[in-house]
Amino acid sequence: MTTIPLPVVKTDAQISPDWVRISGASAIALRFQSGRFSRDFDFGGINLLLNYDDGCKSDCSYCGLARTRPGTYEDKSFIRVDWPLVRTDDLVDRMAKQADRLTRLCISMVTNPFAYRDTCEITERIRAKVKTPLSILVAPPTLNRRKLEHFAEIGVDMIGIGLDAVTEELFRTHRTDVPAGGAGLSWEKYWSIVYDARDIFGPWKVNCHTLVGLGESDRDMVDTFLRLRDRQIFSYLFCFNPEPDSRLGSYPKSPITRWRRIQLAKHLVETEGFGSEQFGFDDEGALVRVSGPASIVQQAVESGVPFMTDGCPGEEGEPGCTRPYGSYRPSESYRDFPFRPTPDDTQQIRAEMALDDVFEPVG
Repeated sequence: MTTIPLPVVKTDAQISPDWVRISGASAIALRFQSGRFSRDFDFGGINLLLNYDDGCKSDCSYCGLARTRPGTYEDKSFIRVDWPLVRTDDLVDRMAKQADRLTRLCISMVTNPFAYRDTCEITERIRAKVKTPLSILVAPPTLNRRKLEHFAEIGVDMIGIGLDAVTEELFRTHRTDVPAGGAGLSWEKYWSIVYDARDIFGPWKVNCHTLVGLGESDRDMVDTFLRLRDRQIFSYLFCFNPEPDSRLGSYPKSPITRWRRIQLAKHLVETEGFGSEQFGFDDEGALVRVSGPASIVQQAVESGVPFMTDGCPGEEGEPGCTRPYGSYRPSESYRDFPFRPTPDDTQQIRAEMALDDVFEPVG
């Protein structure tokens, strides 16, 4: 993806709710920036990010917005993607003019004292002019059950929770071990928001972001997929992508073979009803066996669906938010595809996954 940024006129207070940041892909789709994607595909998922002079109060070890990562908040990347700053009202007007092309909108909160108030304000401005389905990627430390209920009242239809670390030990290591004065995060608080959101918004209207590559085992990932599936909560899968100058900036990305197998395992759990007995793990928790009907597994791989970007659906259930370049750089091979993989893509995926080494046909 190549972009030619447009100049932004500076003011003394370019902060939310009057200003927001939008993903580079959203900026191209709405023509705030010139650019193109390396492969043509329809893109209608617009992602917004709250903006403050003092940024996010959390300090997650892997996050580009981490409080102690060098640089100003405005200059920091998020999931290694640039997020240009635009006026909220200009953004809403442009979305309204292109509403027929939009499939999903998402506001990403940050851990900041004003985040809830400003998210409500931005939501109401959007809902006054744009009816595209709207999600919020929430910041649990800023919320309680009543605030979640208010989100539903003002037109939010899906809630996302950036759990990221799938075990309590890893959560505490990467998300609560922050310098004095940081906004320490709570595993218990995150799960209480997950379950409250599920009660309020209903089945398959809540998702948890799960991140592969923070030190978890394959067994940990599958256990989380099962826990969420059994409560009718989506798991949205991300691949750790090291942010320069973050505390995990030199940490390696997961091998592609492991990533592809976990993508397939999540699909089989969430879509095909696979249970824990259909997966086998070694003493270190690595996935060494997938058992099931050959027709189901082969059809899943051939469809390419397990390897597409996880994101909230559009109004008709089609992929709505496809987030290109969230898990890889534009110069790299797709880790997740913002479109249906082609037969050539699935052939490459098969080679990357080495499925025959772990698949055990049954029936």
